Amino acid sequence: MIPVMSEHGEADSAGHTPRSRLYDYVDTPEPARQGAARGERGFAALLGEFRRTAVLVPLDPVTGSPLAADFGGVRWIYAFSDEGALARFAVARGEGAREWVYQRWLGARLLDAAVPAVGVPCGVALDCADGEDGMVFPPVPGIVPDAVAVDVDGGTGDVR
Repeated sequence: MIPVMSEHGEADSAGHTPRSRLYDYVDTPEPARQGAARGERGFAALLGEFRRTAVLVPLDPVTGSPLAADFGGVRWIYAFSDEGALARFAVARGEGAREWVYQRWLGARLLDAAVPAVGVPCGVALDCADGEDGMVFPPVPGIVPDAVAVDVDGGTGDVR
């Protein structure tokens, strides 16, 4: 079993890490009858919380840069809400036995500084080993700086 540690390096009495407030938004069910506007407000709240939250960004063991992968023509920087989420990712990759070096970054720093520095369409994948509990922040206007956002023009993506 991989120990789960809190921000202060200690698990609580039940051995659980306090979860990020991001999960409060993800876990809140929305009835199907609620409109798209409410969904957009919910996502805006989630995005705001992500921007204010320190997340774990694993570093590539070779380059020392944030670990990322390319999928669907977009580079995705991996980020994790806590050490447990990072551990699940490591195990899913078959790399649970190695040491994972990471840094804590504010979500805003990832979206506003790291994404533009990549030089290709880039977004952030949060807790990507957690299935539906994970979240993506794609490189679109309103999430990343407009200068590096993908402009979706009639179904084709063009970088502005």
